[in-house]
Amino acid sequence: MNYITIKNLEKTYNSGENSTHALKGINITVPEGKLTIITGDSGAGKSTTLNIIGAMDNADSGSCIVGGKELVGLSEKELRKYRKDIVGFVFQFYSLSPNLTALENVQLSAELSENPLDAKEVLRLVGLGDRMKNFPSQLSGGEQQRVAIARALVKNPKLLLCDEPTGALDYETGKEILSLIKKSCEDMNMTVVIVSHNSQITPIADKVIILRSGEVDSEYINEHPMDVKDVEW
Repeated sequence: MNYITIKNLEKTYNSGENSTHALKGINITVPEGKLTIITGDSGAGKSTTLNIIGAMDNADSGSCIVGGKELVGLSEKELRKYRKDIVGFVFQFYSLSPNLTALENVQLSAELSENPLDAKEVLRLVGLGDRMKNFPSQLSGGEQQRVAIARALVKNPKLLLCDEPTGALDYETGKEILSLIKKSCEDMNMTVVIVSHNSQITPIADKVIILRSGEVDSEYINEHPMDVKDVEW
């Protein structure tokens, strides 16, 4: 069963006399409760696609149905509710509030959710049970990304969107973060979409979508996804 269905989705960005056709009528599906990776070179349309799925950007035309809800054409009030209730976001740069502890960052996100998980328990889940009272400046990059993941997971989202979640991390820490995201997908039965320029991580996904210049170049199902520890890049 597909959780996301995108049909003929188009997006153009205009800057003065210049126009960039970011998406050229793409058609993709994302299976429910699985890990999908969208990859491609810079400018392929990966982040634009993710931002439209996450209701942080609007399509010019086409259809983007998530969990049975058509996003294209929704009011800003409806989009805010969708972002609050359905989606958890993890970005390349952690975007933590510097004046809040790890626990307070996660609790702040929990307060915005209708059905949140326990903030302390989620921090333990991501391996930060002993770092709850630390501020972001007192945490390593990997630890900050774990807080960012906890902040997304505490909302108990149906959909987790990750934009280059390992881009600012070293190799070993990146593998730990991917393992955490993959385990969260499996344990919480979430639909997870990762956008990454690193095609070497695609063997861990249940489905892979490759974009090129705003179009779908190819897509395929991994019948036997690999464990993150077995993937090299």
